[in-house]
Amino acid sequence: MQRTMEKAARYTAVAGGIVLTLLILITCLSVLGRSLNGMFHGWVGQVLPGLSKWALDMGVGPITGDFELVEAGVAFAVFASLPLCQINSGHASVDIFAKSFPPRLSLFLTMVTEILFALVLILIAWRLFDGMLSKRRYGETTFLLQFPIWWAYALSFVGAVMAAIAGIYMAAKRTGEFLFRHKQGECEVERET
Repeated sequence: MQRTMEKAARYTAVAGGIVLTLLILITCLSVLGRSLNGMFHGWVGQVLPGLSKWALDMGVGPITGDFELVEAGVAFAVFASLPLCQINSGHASVDIFAKSFPPRLSLFLTMVTEILFALVLILIAWRLFDGMLSKRRYGETTFLLQFPIWWAYALSFVGAVMAAIAGIYMAAKRTGEFLFRHKQGECEVERET
């Protein structure tokens, strides 16, 4: 089961990484286009008006709706990376005192943390689904590109569901470790690599 969960989490994270890479390219091209557009309207337009008119007629400028694409894509990338982070216990933690706790208490706290994470991830997925239905019902679209906002919610919902599944799996795993893994009263929290 661990391998299946890791594989699904990795595929989801890779999809998020690909989207994030595309968003970086879109942002760079848009910034470059915005700079060139300013130059062609400025000093290049005065020095070389023919070249400037040709470039502007070709559409040199910022990518229309770039911020709308970035907004939707980054939301998906964040939710797509959550399952892998959950499976690998990669969330930030402050364990100043935890190292001094007895192993059994550390195991208990890890279990409680994973259960709370699972509950929060389920709540996020549920609210995201509710928001997606609301955006779809009212037909809301983005301002410039006019694509339905619920599409972005739907993509993010896929990542949120995967994160919730990973959260439930990790909560069950840590609960099993707490209940069944102990030797003569001592327990160790296993970290997968």
